[in-house]
Amino acid sequence: MSVSSAGHHAGQVPASFEIKSAQLPLVALLLKVSDIAVVAADVLKKFGPEGESPDFFEHDALVIDFSHLDAQTPVFDLVPLLKVLRACSLVPVAVRGASPEAMAAALAVGLVEAPLDLHRPRPPAEVSESAAVPETVREVIHEVVREVQGPGTMVVDKPLRSGQKIYARGCDLVVLAMVNQGAEVVADGNIHVYAPLRGKAMAGARGNTQARIFSLCLEPELVSIAGVYRTSEHALAPEVQGKAAQVRLSDDGQEKLIFEALNS
Repeated sequence: MSVSSAGHHAGQVPASFEIKSAQLPLVALLLKVSDIAVVAADVLKKFGPEGESPDFFEHDALVIDFSHLDAQTPVFDLVPLLKVLRACSLVPVAVRGASPEAMAAALAVGLVEAPLDLHRPRPPAEVSESAAVPETVREVIHEVVREVQGPGTMVVDKPLRSGQKIYARGCDLVVLAMVNQGAEVVADGNIHVYAPLRGKAMAGARGNTQARIFSLCLEPELVSIAGVYRTSEHALAPEVQGKAAQVRLSDDGQEKLIFEALNS
């Protein structure tokens, strides 16, 4: 039996709608532990209404990635985690890398199965100037699947004090004054600081691995590009510490941070 919309014969294209393929930017929650209560608490602390970055997401579609968990991990109730994610302005839509049992549980709560090759695999993050530097840091529990870029540049012409945060969503960020310790500058694109950078700077916040950080005086508490980051616990090399320099990801696919002096 053929099915068609009212007023149309079978085989005709309806005038009221059209079904087409589409690409959707997705954020992936990469599960590193099987204790969902721990994951939910960490996500809420970071991105919840009372968290550190409550406005980081804006109803972004999200896929839950099980691929780093052991296949024998017991199936757990996803409903509490879904409630937390929605409270953080995320919209869970899919699951990938789950065991058959976990996938069945995800499908039962309305999620769909996403392919594992939804994006190119990301190797473990390493941090270095010319080689990897050991560092004890907390695992980042979110990962951007698809790069999202937008036009324009945000310009800030006043100093940023401790506790202040600027986020340039979908664009580059230019800061014309000092970024003090305790301040935070975040951009989906590049970050340019035409003054001392002494706080935290996170470029490529939504996965843009081509983003860079530039400063006329590099003295940061933390720098990060597309989730690969380094803290001030490890001193910078003398040729870039307190000098005009840039930070970028290496070109060899290893995703290491490279610090380079800018020639005057």
